[in-house]
Amino acid sequence: MAAQSFWQWAQEEPARLALVTPEGQKLTFGELGARVNAVSHGLLALGLEQGDTVAIQLGNEPAWVEVFMAVHQIGLYLTAINYHLSAEETAYILENSEAKVFIANARYAQQAAGAVERIHFDRQRCFATQGTIEGFRPYEDLLAGQPTAPPEHRQAGSLMLYTSGTTGRPKGVRRALSGRSPEEDAAITQLLGMLFDITPGTGVHLVTGPLYHAAPGTFGMSALHMGQTLVLMDKWTPEDTLRLIQEEGVTVTHMVPTMFNRLLKLPEQERKRYDVSSLRSVIHAAAPCPVDTKKAMLDWWGPVIYEYYGATEGGGTYVKPHEWIKKPGTVGQPWPGSTIKILDDQGKELPPYETGTIYMSSVLASFEYFNDKEKTAANRKGDLFTVGDMGYLDEDGWLFISDRKADMIISGGVNIYPAEIEAVLHQHPKVGDVAVFGIPDEDWGESVKAVVETVPGVAHSPELAEELRQYVHDRMAHYKVPRSFEFIDQLPRYPTGKLYKRLLRDKYWQGRERKV
Repeated sequence: MAAQSFWQWAQEEPARLALVTPEGQKLTFGELGARVNAVSHGLLALGLEQGDTVAIQLGNEPAWVEVFMAVHQIGLYLTAINYHLSAEETAYILENSEAKVFIANARYAQQAAGAVERIHFDRQRCFATQGTIEGFRPYEDLLAGQPTAPPEHRQAGSLMLYTSGTTGRPKGVRRALSGRSPEEDAAITQLLGMLFDITPGTGVHLVTGPLYHAAPGTFGMSALHMGQTLVLMDKWTPEDTLRLIQEEGVTVTHMVPTMFNRLLKLPEQERKRYDVSSLRSVIHAAAPCPVDTKKAMLDWWGPVIYEYYGATEGGGTYVKPHEWIKKPGTVGQPWPGSTIKILDDQGKELPPYETGTIYMSSVLASFEYFNDKEKTAANRKGDLFTVGDMGYLDEDGWLFISDRKADMIISGGVNIYPAEIEAVLHQHPKVGDVAVFGIPDEDWGESVKAVVETVPGVAHSPELAEELRQYVHDRMAHYKVPRSFEFIDQLPRYPTGKLYKRLLRDKYWQGRERKV
């Protein structure tokens, strides 16, 4: 029987290729496994005990993988911090997570050093990778002199990731440690691959997004547990994605719809330069994907594009390519063992095709928002939870996403879903990216505004705004047509692909209260 965890692959097939770094460095499972064991012993030597937390602020680099696998075999929690956060935001998560060790990349020295200064974090438990951070010890000090054999008392650890915090402070999503062996927990994560027809023991997984985010990190580490080679990207570009797919023979990757849009905007001759026939499972999520965009990707890459809906908190649906073709626009049916319900504001379950708030149960263990019982209770209806998305089920139980509840526009008493308008505008050849949201309107309550990032070489002008307005008018009901357009050099997006709409919208709502 094939190995079912990273640690087993490291022992049984040490020469198997495990990791290709953004710089092209290659590490085998044996080499990586030895470093994982040394990190494990190093953390234990610092006095960490079961249930303690290690925080990291790292890029897509070997240390990220090493710490993840170490924590997950010695019963600790791992909190991966977004490296775009400020020193103050980083300090909040360090303190809130009750981290005992902090490991950061020297590229993020300013926020890392500023964070530990703010909360007087023990510098002897701070380590820097790929360079120096004032007051931090070199990361290699953590490994120096430590055994490369597995630790004696091994037990499964867990992630405690923080929500994006678009409203209020981010909260850590924490589950009780399972009490199982690391191998048992790793085998469970492999079930994720089965949903997307990923074959253990073979293949190459391309990490296109930041590992600190739940999806790239979970799918990437699951790939290692399945014995696949992990290829890391430091910064995503459409050209590098196609190059790596061809050069490394990539079979599996996780993407977001923004990446699809930008790949499709490449000149046709550029797209045809690369061989993408190695792809077997391209998994996407994080934001609504326009139907026309997904159809275009299926036409280009073939029936290899899988979709799911879920959250850091768990739950979810999934849909395979042949199923989506029959139900265009769906994000799927529930994962095995999960439940999806659509509820109104009073908690009443809605019939098919009626839009409401999406509630789900999780196939993972029950979670809490760390140190926040009030927020934990606020998103629950019995055994179900919500992350604030809206949608509906059809008569066969397939889920369709409308938008986030917080993004919905109410104009003249009519509900308008920005994602629907964004999907249309994304198809215009001059639009590189777009955000649609509601702004104050004395007559209507809110009116529809579009902020557009054009493709390179397209000038911003009133004529272009009118062209885009007419484009939407020809394809949608009149009340959905943006009343105003604004052009911008680059839209703010999280590295996960989600639009950071609050940065755009809040300036219009200063001193006023939105009704949504």
